[in-house]
Amino acid sequence: MSAEPSTESETGRSEISTVTSSPGDSPDLRPRAANGRFVRATGATPPAPDGLPADRFLDREISWLQFNERVLQMAADPDMPLLERARFLAIFTSNLDEFFMVRVAGLKRRIATGIAVRSASGLEPREVLEQISKVSHDLTAAHARIFEESVRPALVEEGISIITWSEVDDAEQARVSEIFTHEIFPVLTPLAVDPAHPFPYISGLSLNLAVVLINPKTGKEHFARIKVPPSLPRFLAVRPAQASVTAELFEARFLALEEVIAAHLDQLFPGMEVHEHYTFRVTRNEDLEVEEDDNENLLTALERELTRRRFGPPVRLEVEEGMDDHVMELLTRELAVHEDEVYRLPAPLDLRGLNTIADIDRSDLHFAPFVARTNAELAPTESAKPRDILAKISRQDVLLHHPYDSFSTSVQAFVEQAAADPKVLAIKQTLYRTSGDSPIVDALIDAAEAGKQVLAVVEIKARFDEQANIEWARKLEHAGVHVVYGIVGLKTHCKLSLVVRQEAEGVRRYCHIGTGNYNPKTARLYEDLGLLTADPEVGEDLTRLFNQLSGLAPRSKFKRLLVAPRSLRPGLVERVEREAERARAGEEGYVGIKVNSMVDEELIDALYRASQAGAHVDVWVRGICALRPGVEGLSENIRVHSVLGRFLEHSRIFVFGTDEHREAWIGSADMMHRNLDRRVEALVRMRDPRHVDELFELMAKGMSGDYAHWSLRGDGRWTRQHRGEEELLPDVQAQLIAMYAKRRRKARR
Repeated sequence: MSAEPSTESETGRSEISTVTSSPGDSPDLRPRAANGRFVRATGATPPAPDGLPADRFLDREISWLQFNERVLQMAADPDMPLLERARFLAIFTSNLDEFFMVRVAGLKRRIATGIAVRSASGLEPREVLEQISKVSHDLTAAHARIFEESVRPALVEEGISIITWSEVDDAEQARVSEIFTHEIFPVLTPLAVDPAHPFPYISGLSLNLAVVLINPKTGKEHFARIKVPPSLPRFLAVRPAQASVTAELFEARFLALEEVIAAHLDQLFPGMEVHEHYTFRVTRNEDLEVEEDDNENLLTALERELTRRRFGPPVRLEVEEGMDDHVMELLTRELAVHEDEVYRLPAPLDLRGLNTIADIDRSDLHFAPFVARTNAELAPTESAKPRDILAKISRQDVLLHHPYDSFSTSVQAFVEQAAADPKVLAIKQTLYRTSGDSPIVDALIDAAEAGKQVLAVVEIKARFDEQANIEWARKLEHAGVHVVYGIVGLKTHCKLSLVVRQEAEGVRRYCHIGTGNYNPKTARLYEDLGLLTADPEVGEDLTRLFNQLSGLAPRSKFKRLLVAPRSLRPGLVERVEREAERARAGEEGYVGIKVNSMVDEELIDALYRASQAGAHVDVWVRGICALRPGVEGLSENIRVHSVLGRFLEHSRIFVFGTDEHREAWIGSADMMHRNLDRRVEALVRMRDPRHVDELFELMAKGMSGDYAHWSLRGDGRWTRQHRGEEELLPDVQAQLIAMYAKRRRKARR
């Protein structure tokens, strides 16, 4: 791979040159056979009855790795603010960790148990695993080089240094040694390996030191392992940041925690000679398998499974690149790791710690400051007193767009006002992921303690948030909230809130349906949509859906909702086919979909048929896309774009038709089997023409070539387009920040 993290081609596209075979493209991740030819999906998925080709699907795992490569391109981009580049390097690491813990681990488990099947892309399970290994090795090597040869030197130029122990001066050494003695040493637990001490268990994602010791009296070699404490800062500030009015005078120096420990190994092993030491890190299978049945308490089953998770088998071993062969042999033997699962990388390992560096207070090295403001329709007009949200939405629907619209002054205020309102009789709420100190949870507790009927449908199986969800589910139960865990066999992923209020004319229902979690922290970072409405049909739909989640109502029918697993996929396919029929009749057919992932074969096939009929199809996807756009005879009329930026694109939008036939939906579902078949998801249809217009306009922005984006080709390659002929293309998120600010200023006049 080239040492340069990115270059600019004549077309103005960015590339990471060793992984990319043509200017601006992401890595050529198409599966190859041993002879180097591209693997076709012969026999992968039987040809559809209407003659769609067998090789019409891209591989989902490779597509996910391409998504993380787009994250890496953001880190490599010299036009990005420097500390944001550091953060993208940390995000890449976190993303890949989760991919191995879940996707790779799950695939290996299915292979081991003999239940793995050929993927829709046509690859056998072991072929997929081989492709994952090859691409992951390439990407992790590129990631390390971008840090070492681009981002790290650029940080040094700005006075921010990540140093080694050899670069620590005498005064700093004295200070660091004192910190080690009083704060680090008491936490460490060195573990020897000998006949009396078997090889220790290495926890998943822990950073460790492998230490080779020599007994000076006997000359015998010994091995020991030290876990780098995750409770301590990943990078120690040996010289805290000195604030300065000029960047030239700014200085901050950081030392990796493992460097501090390695420099003081003589204190951990007195009387022994430290011969060698290396860092390593293990990734384990941390996906959950909880067997549910009607007679078992799901909470108890999950708590038991969380204990088992810590002891999942290793799926990846990262080691310092200079590790001696005999130490490597010991680790691979004791951990039962195959050679292909070993990743040799330059120190420091585990660059998730770069988030610490990215948090440095240097506004000139970050994105321009942004503060979410109250939605223009909810903002107070004549005084500083907050607007009565229930009164506002009793008159009209309000479409929210986070983080541009503040979550705290809209959704959070909606629940808090309902909890404090003496006329509110009941609040029903789904909770998938939220923060431990969530004001939403506090508001539900306040409402229950005030005597209101409060129902919380808690999804305690939300991956990696299970333990936290169990804790605050218990907290809700103790406060008198009715806590239920949804339907056996299905995760509850929909984002719903229902408020029942007694009014003069009778009981009225107020609702919120969103695309993102009820989490005030992520709402500042994730792009999401939400609808606040008092429409009676939506209120009736949510009442039926909550009854289905908490009781027995398996045959509920809905008026303005599409609900998985029963009606969501059929409802979307029906609308896609309707646009295809319009195109066949000579009218203009249009489908626009914005999701995190596009994998579902049935929906993709419907989109192919719509394209063949002449309808235009736009897909705006953040991550995985198994659809092949622009293929002659199959998908000439389909475009696929991806946008990455300061906010995580997270909303799901579905728009159909043109002119008087237009309709728009938002909701919680991605186009994946798990969402459409194994989760409770909900989409709501927009009624207000203004909101329909707004969603069509948002879709048009994401698909416009006037803004920076990646576009997907039919051969599975992503091409970055972020430069015009003479200058950078504008960022769609920056444009939306400006647009919403202008809208609020106009509303105040």
